[in-house]
Amino acid sequence: MTPRRFFTLALALAFAFALGAFAQEEKKSKKEQATLRSVQGTVFDKDDNPIVGAVVQLKDVRTLQMRSYISKANGEYHFSSLKIDDDYELEAKGNNLTSGPRKISIFDNRKIVIQNLKADKAEKK
Repeated sequence: MTPRRFFTLALALAFAFALGAFAQEEKKSKKEQATLRSVQGTVFDKDDNPIVGAVVQLKDVRTLQMRSYISKANGEYHFSSLKIDDDYELEAKGNNLTSGPRKISIFDNRKIVIQNLKADKAEKK
């Protein structure tokens, strides 16, 4: 076998291996996406005005891991890559007001959960 033919064969095998690995990763990625969801919404005050800069906290009830998001100029927030088989608690705080905790259950099987929050209770100190 000539060196050129050997190099061509090695290159073809490397390409085939890379293509197979890519296909496996793509399949795995789609499977992972099927078990993930997102939560999004808008934080409002008692007069239904969006709250800019409200702190929205999301707690995984099983692991107690917390994630935070600061609402945008229109009061919107967004959490992604959440496990569909975990329960979550969601709460917004802003302008010395709180929404109180809202639950997102494993029984809610939506891929995109829309949860608008109304911060209308005085925040406890």
